[in-house]
Amino acid sequence: MKRALSSWQFWLGVIISLFFLYLALRGLGLQDLGEAFQQANYLWLIPGVAVYFIGVWARAWRWHYLLRPVKAISTRAMFPIVTIGYFGNNILPARAGEVLRAVVLKRKHDVPVSASLATIIVERVYDGVVMLAFVFLNLPELARLTADSGFVGDIRTLALLGSGVFIGALAAFLLAAMFPERAERIIAGITQKFLPQRYHEKILGLAGRFLGGLESLRSPYEALMVFVTSVVIWLLETAKYWFVMHAFPFEVSFFALMLMNGIVNLATTIPSAPGYVGTFDAPGIAVLQAYGVLKATAAAYTLVLHVALWFPITLLGGYYFFKEGLSWAESLNLKYQKGEA
Repeated sequence: MKRALSSWQFWLGVIISLFFLYLALRGLGLQDLGEAFQQANYLWLIPGVAVYFIGVWARAWRWHYLLRPVKAISTRAMFPIVTIGYFGNNILPARAGEVLRAVVLKRKHDVPVSASLATIIVERVYDGVVMLAFVFLNLPELARLTADSGFVGDIRTLALLGSGVFIGALAAFLLAAMFPERAERIIAGITQKFLPQRYHEKILGLAGRFLGGLESLRSPYEALMVFVTSVVIWLLETAKYWFVMHAFPFEVSFFALMLMNGIVNLATTIPSAPGYVGTFDAPGIAVLQAYGVLKATAAAYTLVLHVALWFPITLLGGYYFFKEGLSWAESLNLKYQKGEA
């Protein structure tokens, strides 16, 4: 833990989080915020958390589906590993939970880390595409997101740039999955041209296992199935936003919450402190302000939503983490000396 806290990436994330928290809470009276918290009916968190865990189960199914060509593992067996990944993302810097769950999968089911990481990267790309779809479905509403609402930057420009990145990455993965031999030749050519001879065998071995992790995308039907599942996952998460909204004295449309969900999750790709502190909250508050929600109410809702998204899954993931007998040293170092990547 001491080693992680001393890394420059950790402190950069903390600084960025503090900056976004300042943007989120500037000009907000503590008394107004306290009153907004007191007005909330927290019973609405119960169905919100329930529907969120249905979404987590859907994530486990999607990962099971992506890994099926590498090794058939049941959704039930994948669910604890997915929660461990959330646990890692929420308490460790640099989204280390994504690597942590690949390491746990290697430990429990002997799946090569490089193959499982390929599926995890594919998941993230599909998630990014769906988040951008949520944003573009509300394209006319983006005009609301101005500096007056507390939003920093041009979200339309960022959405267009993000579309290019995520759709380009998705196209590259689909092509690599459909033409694995050609992809291997390209990787081999790059490796031989730019890397020393002693690394060639290891890099090509990793590349082969990585490409094996993309095998589930080789047919258009399977690629479409992953996309549809991703849409369902994020609609379920938006449903949690909707339930939590009913705890507070305001109402916006489900589409507005889809826009909020898309923007805040794209914003959490910015480096930050563990748990996406600040990078989740500032854009979420800004979106609600753009829809005319009072800042104190918007801040209270967003902060409660953030805690409701963070705490239950972190608690469950922590339970499975310690149940597996994992150590802090293993999770922080994330090295694979015990087996091939």
